Amino acid sequence: MTKQVDVQNFLHGGDYNPDQWLDRPDIIDHDFDLFEQARINNYTLGIFSWATLEPVEGEFDFTWLDEIWERIAKTDGKVILATPSGARPRWLAEKYPEVLRVNERGERNLFGERHNHCYTSPIYREKVRIINTKLAERYGAKAELILWHISNEFGGQCHCELCQGAFRKWLQNKYQTLDNLNQKYWNGFWAHTYTDWNQIHSPSSLGDENVLSLNLDWRRFVSDQTIDFYEAETTPLKAITPNIPITTNFMGGNPPDSHVFYDLDYHEFAKHIDVISWDSYPNWANDYESTQDLAIKTALMNDVMRSLKHKNYLIMESTPTQVNWHPVNRAKRPGMHEMACLQEVAHGADAINYFQLHQSRGASEMFHGAVITHNLSNQTRGFQDVATVGKDLQLIAAAKDTTYQTAKVAIVYDYANMWALDDARAYANETKKYWQTLQQHYRYFWEHDIPVELVSVKDDLTAYALVIDPMHYLMADEFSQKLRAYVEQGGTLVGTYITGVVDENNLAYLGGWPTNLQAVYGIAFTETDILYPTQANQLLFGGESYAVTDYCDLLTVTTAEVQGVYGADFYADTAAITKNNYGTGTAYYIAARTDNAFLDDFYAQITQTLTLTVPLPLQKTTTNVSIQVRENTTTRYYFVINFSSEPAKVQVQQELQDLLAATTQSAGEIQLGAYGVKVFAQPINQ
Repeated sequence: MTKQVDVQNFLHGGDYNPDQWLDRPDIIDHDFDLFEQARINNYTLGIFSWATLEPVEGEFDFTWLDEIWERIAKTDGKVILATPSGARPRWLAEKYPEVLRVNERGERNLFGERHNHCYTSPIYREKVRIINTKLAERYGAKAELILWHISNEFGGQCHCELCQGAFRKWLQNKYQTLDNLNQKYWNGFWAHTYTDWNQIHSPSSLGDENVLSLNLDWRRFVSDQTIDFYEAETTPLKAITPNIPITTNFMGGNPPDSHVFYDLDYHEFAKHIDVISWDSYPNWANDYESTQDLAIKTALMNDVMRSLKHKNYLIMESTPTQVNWHPVNRAKRPGMHEMACLQEVAHGADAINYFQLHQSRGASEMFHGAVITHNLSNQTRGFQDVATVGKDLQLIAAAKDTTYQTAKVAIVYDYANMWALDDARAYANETKKYWQTLQQHYRYFWEHDIPVELVSVKDDLTAYALVIDPMHYLMADEFSQKLRAYVEQGGTLVGTYITGVVDENNLAYLGGWPTNLQAVYGIAFTETDILYPTQANQLLFGGESYAVTDYCDLLTVTTAEVQGVYGADFYADTAAITKNNYGTGTAYYIAARTDNAFLDDFYAQITQTLTLTVPLPLQKTTTNVSIQVRENTTTRYYFVINFSSEPAKVQVQQELQDLLAATTQSAGEIQLGAYGVKVFAQPINQ
């Protein structure tokens, strides 16, 4: 059984790096005074502290960490203890240069930055094992320890000879013979046939970058090797502290495109982790999208993280104000911090943590937002906002023992598909937009407060009334069979353009579309028309005309009903939207990239047919307001958030408990201010 964090209340804290202030005990004293005022109740210690913990090889100094731990214990605080492998000490790199990464051109990195270490290096793994063992032996039995935090923000690649050897072994294990590998890679093309395993090298600008199956397998290997390193790092912790759960901080997207983190397959990684945690840094108050638009993207990332284990998760890092690495590092507007934090709690977060609790005085993150800034004051707007969130989390403490409402809608999200589609030498370089397409399909459900999960190709689909599977370019026959069975047994499926083009080895399907897809959708795919950014077509559906851009699949209809047609070009009046009854279920196919107006109308019909709308004791008047639900067997908690700088009205239809105001809210109209938040409780028997 997966271990969980054993605490009574929501966690509120973050990374604390007092090793920066060991020569200033007065600052540490002041920190703890302010932590109490901000209602900080947990501390992540040890991130990037290896050089302080082991200043010389084999010589360890834990005295400073002991003292900080004792101070935390006196405040009844909790500790998330990090392993320090995210930034190795200089002595380690100088004595053992093999621990430093090699880039795709074969150049070994100098010491510097973070995460500049080879996951394959036996020396690095051994040094990590030693210090992790020391930490577990010294702190593992302490009552304050609630969670191990492994390393920090895993990512990146190493192309050294150690990694090349590991990659070859990984390929041998997967393909068994060179003949099989050559066939799966289609290496007869361009005379690329391997005759010895040692000829295989990772993708490089100095060698092969156009063997697409090699590129895909390298990404799979890098992800697997990272997980293997993680497993090696956790071995002593699991042996010494078997009851303490383990996490590592996953990452979301990077502005301005809010893309999902690309390097690692989090679906696979999540299987090795007890508790999901992630670092959330939306660029609120930007100039290119509304607060509502960014809220949709942030909600989706939270839903991704919750869906990895279908359980609550933790926000391991966030900022009270701004970061220092966005293209423009703008601060949150008044009220935005409370809005942002409670949105994440609404979607299933059981912790709001910050990087960091005390701002670094120098180096690269000296201007990254923090609870305590350089002026050491409790009067900053950021500090006051943190204190507000701390108070909020105490007021809604009863909601801690709840989970996010059950979702009837699932969107398929597959890392291998994302990698393969992005690498495909086809379509258009700038308009593939797989992740943005998932965001577009998610939008309708968020705006209508319908819960959604993001599922992998290995997840069970039968729990969902509706499965949406956009742009599934790389699709194994096993998954197309799963889709077919899902619909046959009564499910409703929505697929889109650029689906089922290649198999799991990145080889094109021969003889037309996969038979499972032809059967379930009642159509056959013939070709994709690719539009330039300035070009468009029309979609005629339900008596309305909608804009079509980027991609138009051309179809041959067999058993499906045509619900919408193209309005122009040589394929005018041919099928663009189809519906096929198969078994006891239904499959829809959206053959073109449409605008939001079409998806709104399309999903409104499906929502009504499947009764997907969640009954709520509140009625909103604008999609700028989001209502999310957490619940247990006795109580539902409604998080009502206004993602706008303008006030918004909400109609309360039944008497509810207003937790933040500590009052009873009668039925009637209420007004949410700019970025305003309400949390209501209601017994389930009402």
